Amino acid sequence: MFSIGLTFKLKPGCYPEYKKAHDELWPEIAETMSDNEIDMVIYYYQGRLFLHASAPSREHWELNYANDAADRWARYMSNLIETNEEGELIFEELEEAFSFGEFKV
Repeated sequence: MFSIGLTFKLKPGCYPEYKKAHDELWPEIAETMSDNEIDMVIYYYQGRLFLHASAPSREHWELNYANDAADRWARYMSNLIETNEEGELIFEELEEAFSFGEFKV
């Protein structure tokens, strides 16, 4: 099993739209996540988002983002999430500090 933790920052005032977009997740995004067996949870705290996801392998994780729907979703999210100078979403991978149970590698 592959597991990943990421953090990223919302642009000021964008949480309501971010939350609504995820509450009404595009069907094609949900489908590719299901097809690649992605399990994900995102937490919000004081303008930051913390994502934890798992997949059968890193390849499944990467395939989840290798499609047109994921590209369109990323462009939409770039209106809500901080980006770098090239307009790419800024994700910071979190260092694993502890794992237990099925997450223990």
